[in-house]
Amino acid sequence: MNKVNYAKELDNRIEKFGKEGLVPKLLLHACCAPCSSYCLEYLREYFDVTVFFYNPNITESSEYHKRVEEEKRLIEEYNKQVESGAFDGMNSTPKARKIEIIEGHYDPREFLDIAKGLEDCPEGGERCRKCFELRLRESAKIAKEKGFDLMTTTLTISPLKNADVLNEVGKEAAKEFGIEFLPSDFKKKNGYKRSIELSHMYSLYRQDYCGCAFSKAERLNSQAANGTL
Repeated sequence: MNKVNYAKELDNRIEKFGKEGLVPKLLLHACCAPCSSYCLEYLREYFDVTVFFYNPNITESSEYHKRVEEEKRLIEEYNKQVESGAFDGMNSTPKARKIEIIEGHYDPREFLDIAKGLEDCPEGGERCRKCFELRLRESAKIAKEKGFDLMTTTLTISPLKNADVLNEVGKEAAKEFGIEFLPSDFKKKNGYKRSIELSHMYSLYRQDYCGCAFSKAERLNSQAANGTL
């Protein structure tokens, strides 16, 4: 079976919308400011974007609040560019649109409930899939309730995340709630590299684990084993 090129699928959808003169309303699930930096810089050219920050997998409250405030700060910086017409990004033009944000409810117990029995799974395994399902189902639910045309997620920008799994989970969630899922693999076309550049440009807080206590413990154990702790 040929591997799906989700980056190409995204390009094709954008081209189709452009030919039809459409600017769809897109709900973008975001995991953190660094990951969303490139996604937002790119997508705001073609969509009316609202960020949905829903991440109960961030099990430490202080970490959660730090990440959501950084997301809001980045969006504020991007919106200032639109207001002033002065853009720093290589992917930005006067077509760029202002970005809204919806902060979802925060209850780590939702994640801990779906992670029961999977505590020892390595990062990228079944626990992560369950986590994706939790966050993308809620994203699809909100997208449907609030009348968005499409939904997608920034998670595909990470080299540690499987784009095939994320697109599969996203499509399933979208189908369940009667919304359209926008395919993506944001790490492609130097997307991940650009996210690092933007993180430095805006001095964004960059964490070194996904957010859950299990991922953090795995990262600390790895650093201890390598003598880099």
